[in-house]
Amino acid sequence: MSATITLSHLAWSTPDGRALLSDCNLSFTAERAGLVGRNGVGKTTLLRLIAQDLVPHTGTVAVGGTVGWLRQSLAVGPEETVADLFRAREALDLLRRADAGNATADELAGADWTLETRIETALGGMGLDAEPRTPLTALSGGQQTRAALAALVFDEPDFILLDEPTNNLDGEGRKRVIDLLASWPKGAIVVSHDRDLLDTMDAIIELTSLGVTRYGGNWSLYRERKALELAASRKDLDEAERRLDDLARSARQTAERKARKDRVGRKKALKGDMPRILAGGLKMRSEATSGNNARLAEDRQSEARIAADAARARIEVLAPLSVTLASTGLPAGRTVLEVSEISAGYAADAPILKNLSFSVTGPERIAICGPNGVGKTTLLGLITGRLAPLSGHVSVRVGFAMLDQQVGLLDTSASILANFRRLNPGADDNTCRAALARFMFRADAALQTVSDLSGGQRLRAGLACVVGGMSPPPLLILDEPTNHLDIDSIEAVEAGLRAYDGALLVVSHDTAFLQAIGITRHLNLPFEGDPAS
Repeated sequence: MSATITLSHLAWSTPDGRALLSDCNLSFTAERAGLVGRNGVGKTTLLRLIAQDLVPHTGTVAVGGTVGWLRQSLAVGPEETVADLFRAREALDLLRRADAGNATADELAGADWTLETRIETALGGMGLDAEPRTPLTALSGGQQTRAALAALVFDEPDFILLDEPTNNLDGEGRKRVIDLLASWPKGAIVVSHDRDLLDTMDAIIELTSLGVTRYGGNWSLYRERKALELAASRKDLDEAERRLDDLARSARQTAERKARKDRVGRKKALKGDMPRILAGGLKMRSEATSGNNARLAEDRQSEARIAADAARARIEVLAPLSVTLASTGLPAGRTVLEVSEISAGYAADAPILKNLSFSVTGPERIAICGPNGVGKTTLLGLITGRLAPLSGHVSVRVGFAMLDQQVGLLDTSASILANFRRLNPGADDNTCRAALARFMFRADAALQTVSDLSGGQRLRAGLACVVGGMSPPPLLILDEPTNHLDIDSIEAVEAGLRAYDGALLVVSHDTAFLQAIGITRHLNLPFEGDPAS
């Protein structure tokens, strides 16, 4: 029997009582299904329910088969190694004891002699040249993702759940994920905003505030059909609203004609040239006609209102993300950042960065580029002071803010509003509320605890707290800022950053995003000395 996943009348709400999923009915077989929707609509929550990491409030999740899950971000402990991702630490320790002649006969009987080779082959399949004993902290974010993907498919589960699998990956890494899914013979449920990846799907599952809808085919087919559906719904709504207006106008005209006719009848009755019994009959008929006309008009208007409500219900009402920034006042000739002869890494005899020098002047927009593992995040750590160089020095000469991939500047135990006040101590309540509203955190939404936010919501909250105040920092450092954003939010953030008049230093593999925000210079790692513009 083939493996299946069936969700029946599934419902789940956030800790503050907001309904995230309601009466959700879905089934999955050996297919590649892309799960799409705006930030915070419940995509990761749905994966957690399938993986039984969460318990539904109502309804059931029936899983026939084994499930492997790649989370959106790895929680890496200081002692963890690549082997831990494969749950193979003890088995590999046994092989090392066996090589040293320290294993017992019973232990040797249960040894998996091909395990290390198979793990290294799996890692190589994801383009990662690393030994199983390599500490995870020695790997870049993209390399950790590759290792986690290799470990995920190593056990060959019946279903793989992938939550933003191409986040942190360079172009070559993204291609390996796409190739992996193209050849994956079992089931895959993929949360992603990567349009190239979604174009390899067999089906698209859309989550909106209106519910869950399945579309056959890939992302491009989904977009075509969605555009047609939306156009048809808007047409139906326009026609229903026009009919409501027409009926209301017709009812007014009918009432006005009836009122004129009644006035003429009353004038005749007052003149006394109409028999009293005839006048009384006309009055009764007039009242009956008025009642019938009113009931008929109300029935027609009620039908039209129902049609309009039905059309309106098929159109999701979305609050726009409006990113507007105050001026930083950064002069064009001001030296913002100077990096001189920097060498850095985890071992003095094997630095990741060597003799690196460059400067940033005025409102330059610089992208730090290069494949996974060449030191992009390490460089940001040096600039922000989180890491100390092995040699050389870094001089940051203006105020700056850093948004890393985990938005670490936010206190996850506090609300968005409390974080904004902490990071913008001079802002009054109206300023706080207005800034957060521009980033779609209106009213009670601003009171959400950061730990309850999705990845995309957390980045929006971080942006709001950093650049939404009255005095944005002259230097903004962004590490993979589009990783967790939906496509519409990416476009809104692009528009806001185009209006930012400070210096930008951005690590990103999203070439369309870099073009949209007007990057003026690329620093391609690895390089030594002063890089070419």
